[in-house]
Amino acid sequence: MSSPAHGRQRPLTAVAMSGGLDSSVTAWLLAEKGEACIGLSMLLWDHSGEATHGRCCGALDLGDAQRVARQAGIPHYTLRMDEEFRSHVVDPFVNDYLAGRTPSPCVNCNTWLKFDLLLERARALGADSVATGHYARILEGPDGLELHTALDPDKDQSYYLFELTANQLAAARFPLGEMTKGQVRTLAREVGLVVAEKAESMEVCFVSGSIQEFVEGQVADHPDRFGSLPTTAPAEAVRTDGQALGPSSSPYFRYTVGQRRGVGIGGGEKLYVIGVQPEANQVTLGSQDELLAPGLLGERLHWIGQPPTADPEHGGVRLTVKIRSHHPGVAATVDKAGEESGEGLVAVRFDEPQRGIAPGQAAVFYRGTRVLGGCWIRSAL
Repeated sequence: MSSPAHGRQRPLTAVAMSGGLDSSVTAWLLAEKGEACIGLSMLLWDHSGEATHGRCCGALDLGDAQRVARQAGIPHYTLRMDEEFRSHVVDPFVNDYLAGRTPSPCVNCNTWLKFDLLLERARALGADSVATGHYARILEGPDGLELHTALDPDKDQSYYLFELTANQLAAARFPLGEMTKGQVRTLAREVGLVVAEKAESMEVCFVSGSIQEFVEGQVADHPDRFGSLPTTAPAEAVRTDGQALGPSSSPYFRYTVGQRRGVGIGGGEKLYVIGVQPEANQVTLGSQDELLAPGLLGERLHWIGQPPTADPEHGGVRLTVKIRSHHPGVAATVDKAGEESGEGLVAVRFDEPQRGIAPGQAAVFYRGTRVLGGCWIRSAL
């Protein structure tokens, strides 16, 4: 069987089509320009029992992707990648919660699925690049291609792409990076795409109920992967000074740093989760101000391209750090963290203390609109 690229002269772009609005408009834009394209959808998670959209390339979404590909006049192929999705995204998600961390599955999905495994499959089909519906930009810099934020700050998704390598960036395309979400939807309506009125997809798209119920259900259904639940007893709640507050309402893995609702401790005082201690089945609670920290310890440091030069005056690299996708960013200094720095450990020291530093989340480094790289949060300093 010949590949879709057989006998072609022009470069071939594989469009990652989830069946959503953004990837559909991406496919239409490239096809309208007369570029050689194929649509690739990934079957990632079994939602066969749910008649809902936005569920990680379920049957309804894959059907939408196929219909849009027909409208755009491009071939469409569905790739079954559910085992890869489980091993690289779902299992780490469950394990992070059981370890008292707050995972970021969207970063893992982009790192391992869309720009690693999907790119590999696309190249096997003869494609030169992968285009996605991400709101981000790839710009030419003095030392090569650079990742930048989207022009629409409300939809910018560059945070989720910080683990891309220079080689992956060279094979990626983000046609929506110069557009606003409103412009994308207007265009879809004007050209009559079948997904023009489709709502946004779910943030954690493989979870149909609560995250806690999903984690518990996965452990119950897959003891070979996760063993058994460490505990079902309510976590003991303590103040930051060690004062015992009694049992909370749920086990430790139902809590994340910064959480206020659902703690289950009465008294009228607004208490926030400051820390989670899995081994003791304990949560530390405190005031909103006690969420403030001067910095963070990061692991698995990654730079896109060459690492930036340290500032001699500050003893490290000066940049802006986002500790959540919608965090406004804070000026900070990044430098090595002691003897373990060879393992990619870094200390990130903020110019101003920040709230809610959650282990398991990503800290992404910016300089202006450019994404330099980032790390994974191990703990607050």
